[in-house]
Amino acid sequence: MSDYFETDDIVKSYDGAIFARMLSYLKPYPVLTAFIIIALLVSTAGELLVPVLQQRVIDNAILARFIAFSSEANEETLSQEAKHTLAEFRNATNAVKIGTMLFVRQNHHTKMQTTVEKELKDADILEPEIWYAFHYDAVSPHDAAARVIQAHKAFFIMEDDRAALREKDLASLSTREKAAVRAGDISFIIRIAVIAVAALILVFVFTFIQTWAATLAGQRIMKDIRMALFKKTASQSTAFLSRHPVGRIVTRLTGDVETINRFFTEVLSAFLKDISVMIGTIITLFLLSAKLALLVTVLIPPVLAVTAWARVKARDAFRRQRMASSLVTSYLSERLSGVQVVQLFAAEKKSRGEFTGRNNELLHANLGEMYVYAIFRPAVEWFSVVTTAVVIVMGGVFILNLSLSLGVLIAFISLVSMFYNPVTDIAEKFTLLQSAMAGGERVFKLLDANEAIPNTGAHHIAPREAGGGAIGGIVFDNVRFSYKHGEEILKGITCTVNAGEMAAIVGYTGAGKTTITNLLTRLWDIEGGTILLDGVPVKDIPLDELRSCVLPVLQDVFLFSGTVADNIRLGLAMSDDEVADAARAVCADSFIRALPDGYNTVLSEGAVNISSGQRQLISFARVIAHNPSVIVLDEATSSVDTETERAIQAGMARVLAGRTSIVIAHRLSTIRHADRILVLSNGCIVEQGTHDELIAKENGVYAQLYKLQYTA
Repeated sequence: MSDYFETDDIVKSYDGAIFARMLSYLKPYPVLTAFIIIALLVSTAGELLVPVLQQRVIDNAILARFIAFSSEANEETLSQEAKHTLAEFRNATNAVKIGTMLFVRQNHHTKMQTTVEKELKDADILEPEIWYAFHYDAVSPHDAAARVIQAHKAFFIMEDDRAALREKDLASLSTREKAAVRAGDISFIIRIAVIAVAALILVFVFTFIQTWAATLAGQRIMKDIRMALFKKTASQSTAFLSRHPVGRIVTRLTGDVETINRFFTEVLSAFLKDISVMIGTIITLFLLSAKLALLVTVLIPPVLAVTAWARVKARDAFRRQRMASSLVTSYLSERLSGVQVVQLFAAEKKSRGEFTGRNNELLHANLGEMYVYAIFRPAVEWFSVVTTAVVIVMGGVFILNLSLSLGVLIAFISLVSMFYNPVTDIAEKFTLLQSAMAGGERVFKLLDANEAIPNTGAHHIAPREAGGGAIGGIVFDNVRFSYKHGEEILKGITCTVNAGEMAAIVGYTGAGKTTITNLLTRLWDIEGGTILLDGVPVKDIPLDELRSCVLPVLQDVFLFSGTVADNIRLGLAMSDDEVADAARAVCADSFIRALPDGYNTVLSEGAVNISSGQRQLISFARVIAHNPSVIVLDEATSSVDTETERAIQAGMARVLAGRTSIVIAHRLSTIRHADRILVLSNGCIVEQGTHDELIAKENGVYAQLYKLQYTA
């Protein structure tokens, strides 16, 4: 249950070190990273291009208007500002000169102060009326615009392939004549429409590429982290694993790794896209109109302040929600697991009351998170509406004084909407960022843990050969050990088990019997003294060789989901006949063949579809199949009935020949024929000898244990 209450680190909203470490997992995938960045930039540019194209269509085609200047008027009386403005217009790249008239397209580049406009009009340099200028094919008799000019010569002024007419005269033409005059604008609109469609298709394609690359990178990173976690956890010491419940470690490998995956697929990509859109929008606004862009940016600090407030409140609400959710989850897990106890003690009403309290806390926590976003979203919408209103009002003023075009104003309205959408998205992704930071911290904390048993041994031991001589002599020399500092479990154990001997360890519960066998296989490391295997300190033997040489049969048997044969092989390349031989050696063959599919019978999780005694027999066969030099039987026959135990003893007698065996048993009848019995009490060996020798000591510990078991 402790895992459910591990909420002290979920308040972490951002940690640069964790963020950088998560990003470091992208290093093995430079191609995918490049795809993500390039796709993000292209799709962002495509999105920003659309409102710009709208502006071009409106200003350069739909509302194409020209202001006209005369080059014959006296310019000497003009102010320096007016002369400078006039020079800029005359140098404009889109100016059309016809005779003594200069026509300049009125768009967002046409900037003229009101005083300058009046001065130019007073000097008869700036025409008071709006004109429309265009190019046409003056040579071809089939050109539609040329025919319109011939039909209405009084409306037009012409020179070479250029012509112009007043806007009021253009309005008086028929629809077909207008289309002929404005054929260039119609062609321009079609070209821009094609470009816009191509841009949208490009945005779609590159958004897909970005999503695909981010998802693929996230999945591969999740696989890499999960493998690293599994490898790290599997190599940790028993001391480490005993302090971390299985549920907590499984959560690290599943839930927390999934939050990192969501960081790459949802948070990181979205943040980069949103930030790039916001920055690109601001840049585009300034390129279109610096004055209007400044008015928009004035409203950005309040928006950022509201976003910061929402981030802090969302963090607190998320923390309360996570804690309340953990309380509900842990309570449900505990009560449903022990529902029979609740029913037997008629505690249903009390449990309902307790659960109602926790459930209400979760409800209020969820509502608290909802309130934050219920305030934040309308606030952002309000700023968006206010900004749009400011743009419309001030843009209208700028249009009237010829310093802005309608196309720019419409583009601004679209861009303002594009700017505020990411603001909302970033705030709503903040909860995912918090989960990713907390999950990343927990994952990296487990990855950084280094409590593995040192595997520096270089002394290789030869595997046991069938029919070979006895090997596996064991020596404990003044061995000391404690699970907790200052509380010694073994206090200077010294004993010898010769190769091929069967040694038994007995004693009261908690005397340290199982601890001795765990130290022999280096599940724990001793704090003092020496343990020798065939004269070699166990620390000098590679762990995989040591644990292949010394194999235990534990009281609590663990079988994996899979077939019976696979559980006996457990990774070895064994034929079916060899598997059956191992089973026959421990009298397990008959019951296995009686199973529905024999050796191919699939065991369920925990092997609950067979009896505990049958599970124990399979564990015996598994040890025999691996042919160790030393076998440790830790209360190994406690789950086997008396008849089965006799059969096992007969089989084990053949199997143990030539092997060293250590037997830990409470049922003293199973160790009567042991070559040596070690009596453990209070962390020390107080007696040792054969069964008969120890029974002869009437006041000895072994004799007392024997009397307790067999005296009525």
